[in-house]
Amino acid sequence: MGVMTDIAPTRPLMTGLLRGLRHRCPNCGEGKLYSGYLKIAPACNACDHDLSTYRADDGPAYFTILLVGHLVVAPMFFFPFMWEASPWIIVPGALGGLTALILALLPRIKGAFVGALWAIRPNPAHG
Repeated sequence: MGVMTDIAPTRPLMTGLLRGLRHRCPNCGEGKLYSGYLKIAPACNACDHDLSTYRADDGPAYFTILLVGHLVVAPMFFFPFMWEASPWIIVPGALGGLTALILALLPRIKGAFVGALWAIRPNPAHG
């Protein structure tokens, strides 16, 4: 006679991350994760998995800024053109490029974040 537990079987973290990066349901990998640019769909249109339980909140924005800041902005200061060119050229160019990069990365990072939440099965937030 075995011991009964209510612990659900583990879900693979990498599967959730990769499915989220592709904007797909972390549960089945087929349905769409978003109903808009960053709005999580209430349920998967393929497997009917409840996606509304995964509250990403500000986490993806923090990770996006952290990645862009450390992997793009910081290394840019090592290039001489950043210090030699006019600020009237560098600032608008950098802001435009960084804005485009952040807007492209944010949905992917949010998808990966939701995929990680799917894998770790957090307790629903109360209140």
